[in-house]
Amino acid sequence: MPVYRFEALDQGGRSESGIVEADSLRQARTLLRARGLIPFSLATAKESAARRGRAWLVRRLSSGDRVTVIRQLASLLNAGIPLDEALAAAASEAERPIVRERMLELRSEVLGGSSLATALSFHPRDFPPIYQALVAAGEQSGRLGWVLERLADYAEARDALRQKVWMAMAYPAIVTLVALGIVIFLMTTVVPQVVAVFTSNHQTLPLLTRIMITLSDLIRHWGWALALLVVAGAWLARRTLAQPRVRLAWDERLLRWPVIGKSVRGYNTERFASTLSILVGGGVPILPALQGAADALANTALRRDVMDAITRVREGSSLARALGVHRRFPPILLQLIHSGESTGRLPDMLERAARGEASTLERRILLLTTLLEPALILVMGAMVALIVVAVLLPIIEINQMVR
Repeated sequence: MPVYRFEALDQGGRSESGIVEADSLRQARTLLRARGLIPFSLATAKESAARRGRAWLVRRLSSGDRVTVIRQLASLLNAGIPLDEALAAAASEAERPIVRERMLELRSEVLGGSSLATALSFHPRDFPPIYQALVAAGEQSGRLGWVLERLADYAEARDALRQKVWMAMAYPAIVTLVALGIVIFLMTTVVPQVVAVFTSNHQTLPLLTRIMITLSDLIRHWGWALALLVVAGAWLARRTLAQPRVRLAWDERLLRWPVIGKSVRGYNTERFASTLSILVGGGVPILPALQGAADALANTALRRDVMDAITRVREGSSLARALGVHRRFPPILLQLIHSGESTGRLPDMLERAARGEASTLERRILLLTTLLEPALILVMGAMVALIVVAVLLPIIEINQMVR
């Protein structure tokens, strides 16, 4: 039965929104009027999903919601329950209204003849492309339940890694914000008041003090313009990086950076190995599996390497040799892939490589943040010290003149 999303007014004039199952648009209006609601917006699930895709401020599933529903669907499908009934059961068990709405919308699309992967594509903000690729592979191989279970494990592991990274970066971010706040306060409030005493006496101020006064005037009078300039620069950089050639050149250069390059390579390698492990383990042929794993990569240079590897594998090359041509993927990954190809245990070797890359990435980021914390404190102290010295230098000169 199709699902319609509505916005209506009740008898008290209060706005209410939700979804309703009906055979037609006319029946949906009848059901809403029977509930005492006057609909002023009524659309099918596909139309409402398209509108939400163009909107900015919309409700969306959290990462925890995604993991929960994917794991529920995996358990129900592995138990032999049809997909439409599994989606209905997940909707009935949902605690949040947004989760129930999404499950019923997916069920409506599936009953309408769409595959689950196609239904997920109508909700790109809730289900990223990697979910759609893995679900499509599971449907093609006939092992959708197994793929969904692995996908839930993969999403949980990624959420745990992301949470650890954010927790590690939280302290440096707080220190940076506090440092900027202190510096802006000193430059806009303390420095002008203190230096005004010396300028009123027509005293020739030291060079450092004059520089601080100039910066203080710039921040006080043109701070808004500087903020707009930063925002405009960020917007321009984002638009520029959206061009394929510029993005490719940037991603290639990013991989060559000393510290950040290794982190970017490790992050993408973990995604590639995890995705390819699930696809190959789900019975997907190696070429479509490589295509799905390439779609999961965020770095366009590595994605191009995988696309080139697909061509080489199609021509008869081994996967390890094809991925090692451009020498961008870690050697440990290539060794494990070679071992997996030799022993027929490629999914297991890929999963082991993904776990190793995730562990290495976590240690590298924790080490980076550990070194970053004292560096930020030193930079903050140096900036405050410069401001203090700029204020004290005129006082020291007055004392020398008095003597």
